[in-house]
Amino acid sequence: MIQIDLTGQVAVVTGGSSGIGLATAELFLRAGASVAICGRDADRLARAETSLRAQFPAAQLLAVRCDVLAADEMSAFAQAVQDRFGRTDMLVNNAGQGRVSTFADTTDDAWREELDLKYFSVIRPTRAFLPMLRDAAGAGNASIVCVNSLLALQPEPHMVATSSARAGLLSLIKSLAVELAPQRIRVNSILIGIVESGQWRRRFETQAQPGQSWEDWTGELARKKNIPLGRFGRPEEAAQALFYLATNLSSYTTGSHIDVSGGNARHV
Repeated sequence: MIQIDLTGQVAVVTGGSSGIGLATAELFLRAGASVAICGRDADRLARAETSLRAQFPAAQLLAVRCDVLAADEMSAFAQAVQDRFGRTDMLVNNAGQGRVSTFADTTDDAWREELDLKYFSVIRPTRAFLPMLRDAAGAGNASIVCVNSLLALQPEPHMVATSSARAGLLSLIKSLAVELAPQRIRVNSILIGIVESGQWRRRFETQAQPGQSWEDWTGELARKKNIPLGRFGRPEEAAQALFYLATNLSSYTTGSHIDVSGGNARHV
């Protein structure tokens, strides 16, 4: 197994209070990095901070409640990171969940809300942290990694707004990679399929048959959805791909993506 020491480097993870974001923060802390996480839900963020500090008592950790869609809150978060750690080397943009809707039942307001979430959850953190990333690039690794979805390349009609927004985000990431490459800032993404989450746990609680286990319920769904590996992904599996792209393990990779869908991609 490849080992990497991130002592002296700073990783920022948006949406870091649960799921993929929290698992990614754990990997950075385990590798010795200082880590800043943010999230909208103050209680969930506090629980995440408590959990991380219990696992890593000596960790350099900052947890700030903020909404990535609020420019002023993102600026304040970036300033807090600057004040605490003095730098940012790696930014993980962990965008929100999907919207189930067809073209016929997606209102104008729903379209605007979905496009705003998917684009500006990347645009605003990137703007806020770009000055520090530029500074870090001169000293070594500087990277931006975004959590995107397989829907970007494989749209689903029952998720028309999210599929469209995800495709646009893939284009944005490619454009950013080209623009920032001369500044030695790498920009990549992961394309996730179905990954275990609180949203899926809640569906399990209401939809599972009496006595049906989580493993059986998700395995049945995975088969129905034709996922070759026959199960849902785990947050830590997506986090490992993010970690790889964020660090110098992928020092010659930019403008690219890693498929984390259990083989569900149908494109070549």
